[in-house]
Amino acid sequence: MTTDARKILVTSALPYANGPIHLGHLVEYIQTDIWVRFQKMRGHECYYVCADDAHGTPIMLRARQEGIEAQQLIDRMHAEHTKDFDDFLVDFDNYYTTHSDENREIINTIYKRLKADGHIDVRTVRQAYDPEAEMFLPDRFIKGTCPKCGADDQYGDNCEVCGATYAPTDLKNPRSAVSGATPIEKDSEQFFFKLADFQDFLQQWLDAGHTQAEIANKQKEWFEEGLQDWDISRNAPYWGFEIPDAPGKYFYVWMDAPMGYMASFQNLCDKKGLVFDDYWGPDSKTQLVHFIGKDIARFHTLFWPAVLHGAGFRTPSSVFCHGFLTVDGQKMSKSRGTFIMARTYLDNLNPEYLRYYYAAKLSSGVDDIDLNLEDFQQRVNSDLVGKYVNIASRASGFITKHFQGKLLSPLNDKKYMDGVNGAQFLIAESYEHREYAKAIRDIMKNADNINQYFDEKKPWLLAKDETRHDELHEVCSRTLHGFYFLSILLAPVLPATTKKAATELFGLDRNFIWDDLKTFPASINKFKPLMTRIEQESIDRIIETTKQHLAEQAAVTEKPPAGPLTDDPIADEIEFDDFAKVDLRIAKIVKAEHVEKADKLLQLTLDIGGETRKVFAGIKSAYAPEELVGKLTVMVANLKPRKMRFGLSEGMVLAAGPGGKDLWILNPDEGAQPGMKVK
Repeated sequence: MTTDARKILVTSALPYANGPIHLGHLVEYIQTDIWVRFQKMRGHECYYVCADDAHGTPIMLRARQEGIEAQQLIDRMHAEHTKDFDDFLVDFDNYYTTHSDENREIINTIYKRLKADGHIDVRTVRQAYDPEAEMFLPDRFIKGTCPKCGADDQYGDNCEVCGATYAPTDLKNPRSAVSGATPIEKDSEQFFFKLADFQDFLQQWLDAGHTQAEIANKQKEWFEEGLQDWDISRNAPYWGFEIPDAPGKYFYVWMDAPMGYMASFQNLCDKKGLVFDDYWGPDSKTQLVHFIGKDIARFHTLFWPAVLHGAGFRTPSSVFCHGFLTVDGQKMSKSRGTFIMARTYLDNLNPEYLRYYYAAKLSSGVDDIDLNLEDFQQRVNSDLVGKYVNIASRASGFITKHFQGKLLSPLNDKKYMDGVNGAQFLIAESYEHREYAKAIRDIMKNADNINQYFDEKKPWLLAKDETRHDELHEVCSRTLHGFYFLSILLAPVLPATTKKAATELFGLDRNFIWDDLKTFPASINKFKPLMTRIEQESIDRIIETTKQHLAEQAAVTEKPPAGPLTDDPIADEIEFDDFAKVDLRIAKIVKAEHVEKADKLLQLTLDIGGETRKVFAGIKSAYAPEELVGKLTVMVANLKPRKMRFGLSEGMVLAAGPGGKDLWILNPDEGAQPGMKVK
């Protein structure tokens, strides 16, 4: 067991403020939270900070697509992300945003220091430009045909079909994902960070074991041809921080995003009176630990240490990389309903089930982990309900019924306590080195042993023989000590359940700390159920909800991926005869209702002249239900009914506008009558 207190600052990669949290994201945040909770349980001074990554072209375009300001979008996503993390028991000491005064000051300081020391270069380059949207295009906003395999609709930097990488100019039939126009090339003055200035430093940093060996070796491949300068600027229009003394030029999101770690911690310092330089200064002895996905290792193990070192700050102690999440052995899939959002899961299942399952899969390596839904259900039901919780459920009743809740102490049994101490030492080592799967295996071996001991002693028979009640007392006390011991060891993974065990069963006024392994409570309270089994219906509901939610999004909000800066491009032409088939009718809205668990939909009951139809309309952002009752509108009356998660939609009402609050249903003259045909 570690005895010397350490000072540790921990971060996770910043989630992008352009969409919700999904189960793939949560691998990292759960992995980090378990490690942080373990360090805090051990008595170390450990802070965990993170922030929304709130800059970049995609955010600017999505905000315009929704007809709102970028600040409104990032504020909304920040609230959603915070709620999801809170409900998954991810306990940040500070969760902030990169769009902050602290981050602006930090990026400006770093940039000015790098520039003053000659590490910034300015030169003219040729870049893709959208002539209709009047903006330079990032690689990911150019799409076309892969020059290697011929796959259509591929990004400007790599093909998702064959895995090839290339320059945007290599794409066949390129088009802008913003407007649909064919990009042209234009000269543009850009700012570059001279990464090659730090090649010797980075070689030493990687050799010093600050990241996993396989990650370090992969990054060293970049040294073979010499490290290339890194483009750190973008042209207006852009959502981010303007570069000092460079009007119309903005810091590329990947330049100011990592500074979000520093900004979030600065914000925490201001709240708690901590000293920023004790953690980020060049002489800091604090452990600085980053948890990230292997896909962003290059930024965190080359660019980030070089930028910090060049600007006079300390560099990371450790960059821990993890793999990706697959579901049932395949990439997360929208069509199969396995691209599961955090909120969809939370609406149906206990978050600690997923925390436990991920822990049972995670190691210190960078291998991908698989969420096998059948195995997930079986393992949670077997391990947590059938083994762990069942121990307390089986033994506690005998103690409260026959011994007024009083427990015998096992602390004088040296052999037994030596076994306890040996097990907790090995499990602590596993937590420390992020070998969670090994920790869980060892914990569950102990749970098996405790259950086996209980079964062998047959306390239900001892209870029937009053002459053997002393033995009954010892058996059940030792069994509950085992549960107490397991609860402490599982507390980093199951903080809510173990806190209930600590407070409701054992009568503590807090959750467990590691030193609780040295003591044992004298009594228990009446046992209350701690967990229930996962039923198949819950899994099925998550998958079906995911499919329906994605279908709803496609039906209501489908637009080009980035959203337009200008009007949407014209869709493929149709013949007049096709249009003539559309039967438009005047409809009177006789009832309008909120749709439970739908963000954008209202359910409208429409009178079309002697017949009523129920229609789901994506106009909730613009109308309250009571505003609509009695209004006339126009509906497509001969649209084939569509089954949705919320029911059957028997048509479509027509609306126009850029979106958000600026969305208007078509409103005929008051003289029109329900059922009249619109020509």
